[in-house]
Amino acid sequence: MFLTISTTGNAANPATDLGFLLHKHPANAQVFSTAHGTAHVLYPEAGDERCTAALLLEVDPVALARRGRGKGRGGAPDAALAQYVNDRPYAASSLLAVALSNVFSSALRGVCKARPERVEQALPLRIEVPALPARGGADLVRKLFEPLGWAVEATAVPLDEQFPEWGDSRYVRLVLEGELRLAHALRHLYVLLPVLDDAKHYWVSADEVDKLLRAGDGWLAGHPEQKLIVGRYLARRWSLTRQAMDRLELARLADADDTDVDEIDNAVDEESDTVERPVPLAVRRREAILAALRESGAARVLDLGCGQGQLVGELLKDVRFTEIVGVDVSVRALTVASRRLKLDRMSERQAARVRLVQGSLAYTDKRLKAYDAAVLSEVIEHLDLPRLPALEYAVFGSARPRTVVVTTPNVEYNVRWESLPAGHVRHGDHRFEWTRAEFRDWAERVAARHGYGVRYVPVGPDDPEVGPPTQMAVFTVTEATMENENEKGAKA
Repeated sequence: MFLTISTTGNAANPATDLGFLLHKHPANAQVFSTAHGTAHVLYPEAGDERCTAALLLEVDPVALARRGRGKGRGGAPDAALAQYVNDRPYAASSLLAVALSNVFSSALRGVCKARPERVEQALPLRIEVPALPARGGADLVRKLFEPLGWAVEATAVPLDEQFPEWGDSRYVRLVLEGELRLAHALRHLYVLLPVLDDAKHYWVSADEVDKLLRAGDGWLAGHPEQKLIVGRYLARRWSLTRQAMDRLELARLADADDTDVDEIDNAVDEESDTVERPVPLAVRRREAILAALRESGAARVLDLGCGQGQLVGELLKDVRFTEIVGVDVSVRALTVASRRLKLDRMSERQAARVRLVQGSLAYTDKRLKAYDAAVLSEVIEHLDLPRLPALEYAVFGSARPRTVVVTTPNVEYNVRWESLPAGHVRHGDHRFEWTRAEFRDWAERVAARHGYGVRYVPVGPDDPEVGPPTQMAVFTVTEATMENENEKGAKA
């Protein structure tokens, strides 16, 4: 990862004062150890008229993986490799923001004993980031930085210059120019780099709210994209996001007039109690799956591609599900699921209801036969299309549960996600995302081939133009098929 900060000056106010403000001497190349690798600070140019400081962060992929950052999701065949082969050493992200705060901590706070008068002065600054992941594209980059006084040049990086028809990647080359205090510029970067990457590579705890509000002091409360910034910075953790938004509102009201702070506090609390919290799509999806399973009368249920066990945990709460088996190809995901479910601390009676099994859904498995229902929640889109028929046969042809519930993203709804660039899938490991017509065509063919009927259920807000964000199909063995199978069993 690479970032440069440049400024200009004259004999009275030399550009090399940048070295005092950053607390890094232009004549020295300095090296700093970080939790993710090594940070280098050097000056490609340093004169009275122009000075440039460069921050180069060398990320160690092995250290990153071992510390639990940047891991792929359980269930993806290449998840283990993705921990080591990814864009983290090359593209600006939350790791670079962490390095900024560690290496330029005094500059971020606006502290400089050697040149205190320069701290308060706006400097002509030019900041360049050659490769910046921008989930939302160049338009979002401009929406985030332009309200802060920056002239923004965000140039999309093509996927391959030799094949322009492939289109643009999710990366941009960013150039910011403006007259701002250096501390303010660094705080903008500290907050907005991970916001644009839309990923944090370390655990987001409660103290991240304080960090965000400190870095956003003076500009975040009035930013037109405040909600997006806060949500992404705090990794969409609702409790932390709401806490940050309440505190920003409190600060805004306090700045607006001299209203008594206690009155403001009460007003914010009352509003918090009456505002209906949005239900996350993942929660709605699990609720829809549980409703379908209850309606089917299933007692013994397979969660195929169970990941870290969220659905298994919900099934365990309902005593009507007497046997629950979670299956995943990833041993790591199953280990996390076991910890999440606290299997080692369950009562003997409760533990007897649940099993976690390692296995691939692309192969038939005798252990999965004779169950009432199976769930494939957000699984099929992670398979390469040529491997999908193998999963179809393993589930519908071999295991043959009476009911199969399948959910998958509705690609038509992606236009409603403002932060998702056109043409991009929702997750980097998705091999495809289907329209409603494509999903129904696939479901009808599978149902006809294996003797199932199928109905469709929208999950999430059902947009009149593009449909729901998640589409769900509920397959049920037809009576004719069941009678035929019973006759065969009786003859055998």
